[in-house]
Amino acid sequence: ILKGPSCWDDVLIPNRIGGVCQSQGCNGNVAEFYFKCGAHPTADSETSVALNLVTTNSRCITCITCTDIRSPVLVFQCVHRHVICLDCFHLYCVTMLNDRQFIHDPELGYSLPCVAGCPGSLIKELHHFRILGEEQYNRYQRYGAEECVLQMGGVLCPTPGCGAGLLPEPGLRRILCEPGNGIGCGSVFCRECKEEFHEGECNSLLSPQGAVAQKGFVVDEHAAMQARWEEASRETIKKTTKPCPNCNIPVEKNGGCMHMKCPRPQCKFEWCWNCGLEWNRTCMGDHWFD
Repeated sequence: ILKGPSCWDDVLIPNRIGGVCQSQGCNGNVAEFYFKCGAHPTADSETSVALNLVTTNSRCITCITCTDIRSPVLVFQCVHRHVICLDCFHLYCVTMLNDRQFIHDPELGYSLPCVAGCPGSLIKELHHFRILGEEQYNRYQRYGAEECVLQMGGVLCPTPGCGAGLLPEPGLRRILCEPGNGIGCGSVFCRECKEEFHEGECNSLLSPQGAVAQKGFVVDEHAAMQARWEEASRETIKKTTKPCPNCNIPVEKNGGCMHMKCPRPQCKFEWCWNCGLEWNRTCMGDHWFD
């Protein structure tokens, strides 16, 4: 959409806000708004899901990774509200998928935190990962299911082309990938080394030595500082608002001259933005438009 709704009329009156439909083959250019109770969990069967972290970049915040100003963007739920453009979010997710670096949370499921690694920033609405497209989203779901099996103490069949999730009895070393319902492949393997089942100890040569985990997605510290959604809002407020000298409520200056009038009905004090004094002829003659 060209801009986010700012009042009830924007969402209740048709044709108020324009935009460009992202669905292939659709030429729609007017936004329609529908409401969904936030207390109800989102189901996979729902045709329309609110991606609450995706928004128009109305504050012109730079992306935390590419440092470009793009729109729309995804705003992470961390303290700093870091911003990432959708192209970089796609790359971030695919990179973390390739490295199996997604986090399996018992309550949320298979998710990712803010790209800067901020604590408590896991994405709660997992439908945001549909931004990846059908192929990558299917891979995300498969990896999530596999991680769930592993978290439950299960194993994955190592046979190429199978990968079935199995939940054998604790301590059982000989694992049968039992065929049935078009899932298992019938292979028998060792729970410890994932090779064909054998008696005796596993071959230690099969264990990788000195493996080093690599982080495939790096964020520049300066870029992270610039990509703060709320920080930009605070800076904007600091630059464009001053307290009324009479009643002290914040008054925003949006262009125009230095002659200010308090919008509070009980006040309506007229004052000078530049010097903070009650509006007078000196202000008018010396710095009306400075």
